[in-house]
Amino acid sequence: MNRIASFLAFTFAAGLAAACAQDEAVSSGDLTTTRDTVGDVIHVTNGGTAPSARLELVASIGPKTLTDTSSPEEFGRVNSVALGPDGEVFVADARNFEVRVFGLDGAHRRTFGRQGEGPGEFRSLYSLAWAGDRLLTYDPVQGRIGEWLAEGQWLGQQATEGGYSGPVSRVRLYPVGPDELFRPGFGARYESEYGSALKSLLIGLNSRGETGDTLVWLDSPPGGLPSGIVCQSERMISSFTIPFAPQFVQHPGPGGITYSALTSTYRIAVTRNDGADTLRVIERSLPAEPIHDDEWQAGNQEYQEWRAEMVGASCEPSGPTRSATKPFIEDLFVAPDGKLWVEVMRTAGNRWEVFDTEGKLLVSFPAPARGERVVPAFGPDHLLTIRQDSLDLDHIDVWRLDLERRR
Repeated sequence: MNRIASFLAFTFAAGLAAACAQDEAVSSGDLTTTRDTVGDVIHVTNGGTAPSARLELVASIGPKTLTDTSSPEEFGRVNSVALGPDGEVFVADARNFEVRVFGLDGAHRRTFGRQGEGPGEFRSLYSLAWAGDRLLTYDPVQGRIGEWLAEGQWLGQQATEGGYSGPVSRVRLYPVGPDELFRPGFGARYESEYGSALKSLLIGLNSRGETGDTLVWLDSPPGGLPSGIVCQSERMISSFTIPFAPQFVQHPGPGGITYSALTSTYRIAVTRNDGADTLRVIERSLPAEPIHDDEWQAGNQEYQEWRAEMVGASCEPSGPTRSATKPFIEDLFVAPDGKLWVEVMRTAGNRWEVFDTEGKLLVSFPAPARGERVVPAFGPDHLLTIRQDSLDLDHIDVWRLDLERRR
């Protein structure tokens, strides 16, 4: 994944006390939020224990039995989910080329769309999201974004680059406001260490079409430990992820900003102008956790077994490097209401921590189990997660988040 080098320069400068002027400090229970100014950059530090919200499972949408076939609850392949403005769950079923709509109670209400190239049809269905009162569906193979009413009436389309492919967690719509989102795109060709490549962009959209806002997918900071291993044998090229290796994660935000972070530190940069201008740095004080030997061995088991079989293979790097501690951040997202959601990696179980647009930590609660292929969907008081059962069938879990009943 791509990231920025300028973010590191700003965040490491936080220790320069001579440039630091304290603005304010507020607390909520044991949680303390401090705002400092370093030059023109606001540093928001959240320490202590955050309030915990009540998370309640209200519905699980998916097949209940092995004989529950050909029903709306049996999905071919869920690529995306979204919460509608009227409290409905919209599901992109990529294998069946249709959108299925459910109530928050899990009851099926309607289905629309089909395979094809005409109006209201899909050749691929990677993602869906709301922009104002319109549902947008992303068909990158066909090169278009479809526009729909909530009841399933086709309104028209917006043209995009065709032939786009990749993981659905990356090739998707990124909602960041009630009528503001981004889609993937390509920029000018440039020379990289791997040869000529197209610059990855994020193109701004709303219910009326493209907004003219364009964000560059930020480059990773140089240096640091590698996150993966690429091996070449006589028969194939194979890649392996190094367990607990630092990653670089990012997400667009409202108003043309980008949130980005190295997962090895709980420090999130809010930048503008392709990462050149840092507006805010959000920090969280949490204790580091060690990587235990059994976790490290289990994480590298597939690689070690492959190397034992492919004795003559050449790998770069030659083997996995063990980080000193576990990463703090699993991933980060921006909800349509503008709040920042950070999935925090903890040995006792991952947690969601939710921040307001100014960087203040609002709430923290245990993260329910979810698959890695499809990103969650966030609402003001609901969370949608997608998981796979033992038969690899997709289920959508609908969670009610009660911020008023903090524990």
